[in-house]
Amino acid sequence: MEHALDHLVINSHFDIDALAEVFQALGFRLTPRGYHSLGSLNHLMMFDSHYLEIIGLPGEGKLRQEILNSPQGIDGLVFSSQDAAATRQFLEEAEFSLQPLQHFSREVVDGTVSGTARFTTLRLLGDEFSAGRVYFCQHHTPEWVWRPGWPGHANGVTGICALSVVTKDPQAEKRHYQRLGKIKGDFELRFITRSDALASYTNLLHLPAERENFFSVIHLRGGDPDLLTRAAARLSLPFTRSPGCVRIALPVAATLLEFLS
Repeated sequence: MEHALDHLVINSHFDIDALAEVFQALGFRLTPRGYHSLGSLNHLMMFDSHYLEIIGLPGEGKLRQEILNSPQGIDGLVFSSQDAAATRQFLEEAEFSLQPLQHFSREVVDGTVSGTARFTTLRLLGDEFSAGRVYFCQHHTPEWVWRPGWPGHANGVTGICALSVVTKDPQAEKRHYQRLGKIKGDFELRFITRSDALASYTNLLHLPAERENFFSVIHLRGGDPDLLTRAAARLSLPFTRSPGCVRIALPVAATLLEFLS
């Protein structure tokens, strides 16, 4: 089975307001806040075929337990599925441990029109991929996710090109992810050791001492280096700039963004 990136998730817990302000200041266009029927809320940064999601929890009322139980930071790697039931069958045959199919929705407001975005997700059990939540998403109403005018960002970023995974054994971890199937398109997973991460990203990268495997860096395609570094300086965010590359750490989200021009 082949699959494409659907989206990456950054978990903010109860700090979604602060994180949304940071992304907006960095030149991203955020969708209006969404409220999931499961008890979470989000903003999306849309690209042509995928998106970056920041997810959080409301201050009161129903709370989505899996978000509360997951650590802050890059928390979700989500692949697209055209048929969640067929994806489930494939993964069962590959002997993965799976959760039941999950159906949920959120209301979408776009200017003067509104509708409902509906999804079915297939999640792998947490011990399958300890770096973060890995799952597949079937969009039943993609027209209410990819709205006209939502892709396109003032900072010039055009998409997500890679996600780095810190792990003790990069080759073994790579083989494990490959069992999910072939990744389509120009997105890739990169597997690095903790020592490699320290050497490459020095003090920019948050390295939780208690975790052996974790999602560490989101690599983005494009971005205006001058705009990004000015914004990072205004926000007092740690950053570095080199030819063709800007790296910005987001301490509020234990996340590192790398912009590749």
